[in-house]
Amino acid sequence: MDSRLLDLLVCPICKGPLQLERAAQELECPRDHLAFPVRDGIAVMLVEQARDTLGANGADAAPAQPPAA
Repeated sequence: MDSRLLDLLVCPICKGPLQLERAAQELECPRDHLAFPVRDGIAVMLVEQARDTLGANGADAAPAQPPAA
């Protein structure tokens, strides 16, 4: 993923910076403990597709639930 694009992307929930995890092909938000997948070089910034990084003692967990309206 292009570093210039990474500088522009923010968490869709808190609008905070994201960290690229190259090995896992994810963009992680340390504040909300969510990991957004990167598929074919494209970041999927949908909360429904994000993984909770705290679930199951930090292991892969089910996708995060979208915030209540």
